[in-house]
Amino acid sequence: MFIGIDVAKDELVVAVRPSGEVFTVANTSKGARGLVTRWGETPPTLIVLEATGGYEAVVASALATARLPVVVINPRQARDFAKATGQLAKTDQIDAGVLAQFAEMVRPSVRALPDEETRQLDALLSRREQVLDMLQAERQRLAQTRVSAKAVRQSVTQTIAFLEKQLGRTDDEIGTRIAASPVWAARDALLQSVPGIGTVIARTILGALPELGQLTRQEIGKLVGVVPLNRDSGQHRGQRHIGGGRAHVRAKLYMGALVAMRRNPRIKQFYQRLVASGKAKKVALVACMHKLLTILNQIVRTATPWDATHHMAVLQPA
Repeated sequence: MFIGIDVAKDELVVAVRPSGEVFTVANTSKGARGLVTRWGETPPTLIVLEATGGYEAVVASALATARLPVVVINPRQARDFAKATGQLAKTDQIDAGVLAQFAEMVRPSVRALPDEETRQLDALLSRREQVLDMLQAERQRLAQTRVSAKAVRQSVTQTIAFLEKQLGRTDDEIGTRIAASPVWAARDALLQSVPGIGTVIARTILGALPELGQLTRQEIGKLVGVVPLNRDSGQHRGQRHIGGGRAHVRAKLYMGALVAMRRNPRIKQFYQRLVASGKAKKVALVACMHKLLTILNQIVRTATPWDATHHMAVLQPA
């Protein structure tokens, strides 16, 4: 039995294969418990639902807590699959059926879902990025506002002061949550032991990449989107490009790699070796991002702080 669940704000549309059954339940804790009860004695082979900006959290958590095989996929995967199978129409019932078919034919791997504390930390980190974006926008407005427009400048200045306070409070809340968890505090120290990984990057990884240390080098690279993808056809050999995955983690990792190229002697050596061999600087930088992620993955898996000699083998070119 393969299940597809189309998630909306107020309801869940459930499609079952191969029976073809389709039914709807409320997107509430009660509705999620009803699904757990329904499938408790005869668990399905796989349950697939899309990430929908948090609306999927209640049902996904309930199913995972009941040890049912649930996978949350990127909506783009589902839409591409629907187009590939010729399904161009789109309704809640059709989408649920597509997800059930995706579960049956693709069978994505089941991974542990983030717990409630991790989701809250990730939400705080997302809010921090939002406040930073607003703060940057207001600072640009202040720089572009004429000196004679005193009322406007005063308004923008007050907004900047408010956002700076909000940013400070958010940072304090994030720090408090990490310090209160022995696991997070230890992992944060492990990550920041690597030259190039600072507080912001470490916290982003804690909240947005809980799979770190549980996957292989190739799997974690694909999850973040730092593995170059082939673009070949026949005799044509196209350029490899990275993409997909968790873009916000990749953006922070990019900044970490830039710092590591200057302050981490092993990453610096690795980068210089790639450039000397003819690799473009941007390609070499992406390779450094992947290597840095590989090191972090190994450090968390082994619970061993950074040591340049110990991690020498990880830094050898592929």
